Amino acid sequence: MGVLNVTPDSFSDGGRYADLAAAVRHGVGMHQDGARLIDVGGESTRPGADRVDAATEADRVLPVIRELAALGVPMSIDTYRASVAAAALAAGASVINDVSGGLADPDMARVAADAGCPWILMHWRGHAKRMRELASYHDVVADVRAELAQRIADALAAGVAADRIIIDPGLGFAKGATENWRLTAGLPDLLSLGYPLLFGASRKSYLGALLAGADGTPRPTAGREAATIATSVLAVAAGAWGVRVHDVRGTVDALAVWQASGRPRLATPDPTDPTDPSNPSGPAGQAGTR
Repeated sequence: MGVLNVTPDSFSDGGRYADLAAAVRHGVGMHQDGARLIDVGGESTRPGADRVDAATEADRVLPVIRELAALGVPMSIDTYRASVAAAALAAGASVINDVSGGLADPDMARVAADAGCPWILMHWRGHAKRMRELASYHDVVADVRAELAQRIADALAAGVAADRIIIDPGLGFAKGATENWRLTAGLPDLLSLGYPLLFGASRKSYLGALLAGADGTPRPTAGREAATIATSVLAVAAGAWGVRVHDVRGTVDALAVWQASGRPRLATPDPTDPTDPSNPSGPAGQAGTR
């Protein structure tokens, strides 16, 4: 899934594709590079971001979706507003990517059920302005799994078909670096819910913290691509259905190497063994949270 933010304030590429021609060109380029879906979003969901109204969001995404649809580019709409999702589907999108997992707009389930389209339910606890204060967990993997299970149950009760549901652990959404690493290591537990899983670590701040310089300054977003690619390959090797990335070509190349190597799968970490390098409570996991 290639990220196409048509926003002025997204954390990594805000403003770069606010112009229609630039957005369409970038969307086409990512599709040609191997993206199976282009994820079009018109509202930043970075921590602390200001909200925009539905009309503004729709005005940003709908022209791009229409143009890309005319060129045969498959798309998802990144929104938690039912009205925007419905308009985007009518304009040519085919998947709803809802970062709120259906919590932000109770009408989203009806839109998804009526359309019969795939609906990505991300783990979410609140809007961008509040997400930092909501990052409290007893056991982040177990808590996220339980909350995603409830989102799935609600979607099924609303009439959404089981084979239309995809889950997303929501890295960075009401989660710090420690929680992100634990969720990465805990993907098998989340996959045990029995639904396809989307993994989105691309350029996020916890990767910048991992790659910080000697003075502690986080690596800028442009320097996080290799780490993003590594997380994507690890997620797919653990069984993820898809990865959401900014650098499509690099990720596609890395996955081609993984496929040519026989698609090796990761071993499930042993949470009781502190010497297991894949255990987030062990030395390697702790080093990743600096």
